[in-house]
Amino acid sequence: MLQNAVVSREEWLEARKALLAREKELTRQRDELSAARRELPWVKVEKTYVFETLEGPKSLGELFEGRSQMIVHHFMFGPGWTEGCIGCSFAADHAEGALVHLENHDVSYLRVSRAPLAELEAYRQRMGWRARGVSSHDSDFNYDFQVSFTPEQLAKGDVVYNYAKSGIQSEDLSGLSVFYRNDEGEVFHTYSTFGRGDELMDTSYMFLDLTPKGRNETGPHYNLMDWVKRHDDYGTPAARAAAGE
Repeated sequence: MLQNAVVSREEWLEARKALLAREKELTRQRDELSAARRELPWVKVEKTYVFETLEGPKSLGELFEGRSQMIVHHFMFGPGWTEGCIGCSFAADHAEGALVHLENHDVSYLRVSRAPLAELEAYRQRMGWRARGVSSHDSDFNYDFQVSFTPEQLAKGDVVYNYAKSGIQSEDLSGLSVFYRNDEGEVFHTYSTFGRGDELMDTSYMFLDLTPKGRNETGPHYNLMDWVKRHDDYGTPAARAAAGE
């Protein structure tokens, strides 16, 4: 049971205005941070990466589909898995509604996983997603961008994730990477974020943060694993409709 202080409308308004000042400051700080992100130096992608797609093998540059910017969701789905990561699936649900706007604003979006294309495509069909999923199964892409790790790296504890050494023991992790392609066809890596760095894309969280109970992640994990399910696993009429049943 929740029970915050109950006050008059006038007292509530005073408290709300004080919080609004803090919210506006955060908005200004976020704008400044976004500007600094855009000013980061770039790294030219010199290595050739080939991905398995529904249209056949494609290079990183070909995945842009004629646009100059591309967001890659490093989606946790390893070879032999029967389904993708719950957290990544949660994030993917949110991206679907943004696709039409991104694609019409010079931004391509896709998901890259190590699982073979057939496994990725079966899961994409199950989830009813429109965004492309491509396989990096036969390339070093996931390893070079530090979202996948070899058994040898894990055994030695030689894992760098989110720009620091980590004791994580998972072969695959998640993140977002951003790329730019110029008129000459050169591709540049401009940004990557991991861990909670991509949390703002999960807009369910932004809605929950407005509510009295907030995210209500009360254990045992104290994160989204406490409550999130794949959208066709909730068993509600809306979930069954989303799954095409």
